[in-house]
Amino acid sequence: MKNKKIKWGIIGLGNIAHQFATDLLLAADADLLAAASRDILKADEFAAKYNAAKAYDSYEALFADQEVDIVYIATPHDSHAELSIKALESGKHVLCEKPIALSYKDAERMIEASKKHNKFFMEAFWTRFIPAVQDVLAKVESEIIGEPNYIKADFAFIGNDVKRSRLFDKNRGGGALFDIGVYPLFLSYIVFGIPKEIMAKALYHKNGIDLQTSMILQYDKAQAVLHSSIVSESDMKAIIGGTKGRIELNSPWFMADGYSVFKNEQEVVYNLPTLGKGYAHEIIECNNCVRNNQIESKLWSHQNSLDLSGMVEEIKNQIKLPF
Repeated sequence: MKNKKIKWGIIGLGNIAHQFATDLLLAADADLLAAASRDILKADEFAAKYNAAKAYDSYEALFADQEVDIVYIATPHDSHAELSIKALESGKHVLCEKPIALSYKDAERMIEASKKHNKFFMEAFWTRFIPAVQDVLAKVESEIIGEPNYIKADFAFIGNDVKRSRLFDKNRGGGALFDIGVYPLFLSYIVFGIPKEIMAKALYHKNGIDLQTSMILQYDKAQAVLHSSIVSESDMKAIIGGTKGRIELNSPWFMADGYSVFKNEQEVVYNLPTLGKGYAHEIIECNNCVRNNQIESKLWSHQNSLDLSGMVEEIKNQIKLPF
């Protein structure tokens, strides 16, 4: 393992999987070996496009492939838990798309499976690994803006509510909170930790999923004002305010190529472009963890995923989502 490329398999071959596979080709120590879909034509086309040697017509067949080291799970939210556990039981390391699961209980089961089978598992919060976010966290910890006490973060776009759209599908875990609301919650969590109190309100689709969810997170000495929507737009900048200044992450902040520090009426600009779209950074982290026989990342650990899942669970219950 130390001297050979990490061999990846991908299941769930939608838009995110295509973006991920494009970035996977940029990681020097990674090799896309296999792709799987319940539609073999789709798997064949995906494998051909990204030079994968193998295509499978079932996820189980890919899990059984002894040459695959790690599986990237990019299926709809409702299948994350069961497929991650099956992959881990099959002896595969796993990178599972966010959100980790639709319930805290399922998130716990996934972490338990990773520990039981001694295999690496990580929720694919790619934003945690991009250079701009890592640098901003270091700046905040160095107190360049004093004591941080405020975050404003949005993730909003106008989705297309058409037949078979996963985004608006209640049965597949659609809606604003689980698809994109987890991002602003993630930012508040990595800066401030678990809040003392969460207040959330939503607007709903006729099928019961949330179209917009707004959240206020209360801490001892800080507040976060967060918003997610699949029916409206925002500037998608993120602001971290402190007692001596503020930091603004470039839009869209979750894949920012830089940020600015505003202090004493002066702006200092930092440019930190991503490798590819930005998925390459989490891929490199996974490869390093697998090589070092780690079952979790120090930058986005099992506990980090459980903490965030617990926050999402609280909001899910407050706004009465039907999952």
